[in-house]
Amino acid sequence: MTCDRRVAVRFLLLISLILLPLFAQAQSGSPHERLLPRKGDIEIADWQRAVTLPVGGRVVRDVAYGNDPRQRFDVYLPAHAIGAPVIFMVHGGGWRRGDKGSRGVLQNKLDRWLPRGFIVISTNYRMRPDTAPLQQARDVARALALAQRKAPGWGGDPDGFILVGHSAGAHLVALLTAEPALARAQGAQPWLGTIALDSAALDLVQIMQGRHLWLYDEAFGSQPSDWLTASPYQQMRGRIAPFLAVCSSRRRDSCPQAQAFVRKAASFGAHASVLPEDLSHGEINQQLGLPSDYTGAVEQFMRTLDPAAARRLDDQASRIAALPVIISR
Repeated sequence: MTCDRRVAVRFLLLISLILLPLFAQAQSGSPHERLLPRKGDIEIADWQRAVTLPVGGRVVRDVAYGNDPRQRFDVYLPAHAIGAPVIFMVHGGGWRRGDKGSRGVLQNKLDRWLPRGFIVISTNYRMRPDTAPLQQARDVARALALAQRKAPGWGGDPDGFILVGHSAGAHLVALLTAEPALARAQGAQPWLGTIALDSAALDLVQIMQGRHLWLYDEAFGSQPSDWLTASPYQQMRGRIAPFLAVCSSRRRDSCPQAQAFVRKAASFGAHASVLPEDLSHGEINQQLGLPSDYTGAVEQFMRTLDPAAARRLDDQASRIAALPVIISR
């Protein structure tokens, strides 16, 4: 090997030693980067694939609550819905992407709760960069208001709504819960309670004043006044609807933010609690509805909100327990 060739080989080896750790770091991502769907949480193909309905279920697609194509929601109906409680789902995606029909958002929830007699509604909302999170929250409230008005026509209870949001969607439902005047201004009526699935964006002022990822700059900008008005923690000024904050114990910032929010809510007399789970950010959303202690804990919170919801959950559990045990030989 010539001297020049040996120098070239050594140079390439040196470059690879420098770049490989950087590449690995970029692939693994920070906890904030994992707010977006990716392999290891939910496979991208699975995230995009359409859901399948349980037996007897049907769907009303693309109910318009505004003129923009993103201002649409889907309604998943159980067989023979009468006075049914309603789970109102808001997807995540870093305030800039995501979709109401994603399999990772819905499938296990539909499999679990449609057979138990719940209606499940999944909504889209306008996205960054065109629409700021505060306006996104107004979109969600506007969708909620229309869904409440239309619920009796689908066999649903307009007073029986439970808000559920994941990631950016969890921030949006937390903001509406902290400052219900935002929802009232769009015509929404009070709801039973809120389940926030792994939002680490409950105290935006704290986030934006410290080290943070570009994701938050893209979503909330550089003006402290914008951080304040979009921050659930700062906007909470009194007793809120019952609130369950599910947080990933694998993330550094998720549970501390949830605990601080819940402490403030409790100081106003609210029924609020934190549910830490040893799951990734994506798994907290995707695995809700699978038979597990996690799903059971969420359903226990749902039982406290409404006797009708409790009956549906308990009746189904009783039916399953009463099934004969078949032993194969």
